[in-house]
Amino acid sequence: MPEEPAEPTDRSAVRSLLRLWPYVRPVRARWIGAALVAILASCLALVIPLVLKWMVDGPVADRDPGGVWLGAVYLLLLGIAEALLFGLRRWLVARPLAGVEASMRADLYRHLQRLPVAFHDRWPSGQLLSRGTTDLMLLRMFLAFPLTFLLVNGTTILVGFVILFAQEWSLGLVLLAPALPLMILCSLFETKYSLVARRAQDQVGDLTTVVEESVLGIRIVKGFGRHRSQALAFRALARRLRATELGKARLLAGIWALITAIPELAIGAALVLGTIEVADGNLSAGTLVAFLSTALALRWPVESIGFLLAMSQESATAADRYFEVMDAAEEPEPEAAGEAAREGDRGILLDGVEFRYPDADPGSPPVLAGIDLHIRPGETLALVGATGSGKTTLTALLPRLHDLTGGRILLDGEDIAAMERPRLRELVSVAFEEPTLFSASVGENVLMGAEGASAQQLRRALSVAQADFVHDLPQGVDTQVGEQGLSLSGGQRQRLALARAVVGEPRFLVLDDPLSALDVHTEALVEAALRRVLEGTTALVVAHRPSTVMLADRVALLSGGRISAVGTHQELLRTDAEYAWLMSGDRGAGALVPEEGSTR
Repeated sequence: MPEEPAEPTDRSAVRSLLRLWPYVRPVRARWIGAALVAILASCLALVIPLVLKWMVDGPVADRDPGGVWLGAVYLLLLGIAEALLFGLRRWLVARPLAGVEASMRADLYRHLQRLPVAFHDRWPSGQLLSRGTTDLMLLRMFLAFPLTFLLVNGTTILVGFVILFAQEWSLGLVLLAPALPLMILCSLFETKYSLVARRAQDQVGDLTTVVEESVLGIRIVKGFGRHRSQALAFRALARRLRATELGKARLLAGIWALITAIPELAIGAALVLGTIEVADGNLSAGTLVAFLSTALALRWPVESIGFLLAMSQESATAADRYFEVMDAAEEPEPEAAGEAAREGDRGILLDGVEFRYPDADPGSPPVLAGIDLHIRPGETLALVGATGSGKTTLTALLPRLHDLTGGRILLDGEDIAAMERPRLRELVSVAFEEPTLFSASVGENVLMGAEGASAQQLRRALSVAQADFVHDLPQGVDTQVGEQGLSLSGGQRQRLALARAVVGEPRFLVLDDPLSALDVHTEALVEAALRRVLEGTTALVVAHRPSTVMLADRVALLSGGRISAVGTHQELLRTDAEYAWLMSGDRGAGALVPEEGSTR
């Protein structure tokens, strides 16, 4: 994500905000009703100067106290009616617009779940969080206030000027004179403010990311005494955001001052000219009072243009940021089914598999190139390779967390590209090296691996993963594990992640170094239970230690993005120097490492 927004040369705030229409359409009747009520309330305020004219030219000039009191009652009733109508407007829009915000937030969350992993690899979580909170709040506020009052105030200004011209057209021209300069100023303001508004909202996302990372990594921050450096990083981002917000304030203050000062000068000029006309007998005092009262009633609609435009620009930017995410392509739909399965395709077949990350340079070599591998039904294959060789990437291809850029993967003869994702995820279960737990109970975390699994299946999965420690927790399987499961040890989290992978008794199992965080005694127990599970499934297991490799029937060595050797553990120890080096644990035995280009 770029930190600075692009120059909005072809950006239209109106076009951006019009994209909200599908969400507003279901509540358009109430919104239009609220706008009409607000217009009526605002126009009632313009009746007050006409009542004042009647009072000045009538009861006041005739010294009629009864007429003055009657006029006062009219003014009071108009004020009460105006207040009630504005209250009704608020009631009409509050609930439906809260529903619009909730609908947009639900769509965003649903869309995020369907976006490919590559998207989430590129986008900081704080940027996504700010789009689902701050930006949507700005859009709700825009629909409730600026959008309504741009229409209401525009109508009020139009009706007000009709009344002014009807009373005295020459003075009306004096008040209309600033219109063109104000339009030019507003256009310049809109261009500059849109840049600053986008920059500020992006910086809020950056700041949110830093806060989130500091909270989730609080143990690292405290453990290494890095609170000062984190505070300095936060302070630098906060100061940058403060400077941007001050820039917004300066722009808003400038436009507000001009929008306020220019009409005030016009009103002052109209007052002087009107007073001269009254003195000459060409204008009644009541007409002048009504004219000036109408002009003063139009001050708020005119002066509010500045901050209404500012809020509209911020809302347009929020809409752009929201739809940046919503426009991101979801995971592609399955392709048409290919040729029928052959008996030799049973199990897991990788045929010419190639993968390159979406953001990789076009000329860079692929992470995986020409992977050909067949795991027979019921077989367990261990995948071994040096750090960075692409093992984790390969395991992510089976459940289609990433899509292939070449070749194909068949599960029991069926191309995974032609499978519906829900069915694929039912067939393939995964456990990653870094276990992820959610702020839920132990049982809920494990049962995420198989919707509708029984209590018996839950107990079996916990037993297989040697996770019976959960029964000693305060509420057993109903114990809340807290955010990221940090109330548990690393080994406990990994065992729960393993239980989640096996709870549904999947046909295909992908395990990415599932025992790395276990002590040797627990590892032996888990291996014994896992061996029984692997007998009934076809599995790919990423392994770094000989003890994990011993769970497998065969071993595949991944080197340089290719499968360089396949065989049993003992065969590869005898015939492949790189494999022997990886399994020896002796990183000082550099002589055993094959040189680049050598045959293994």
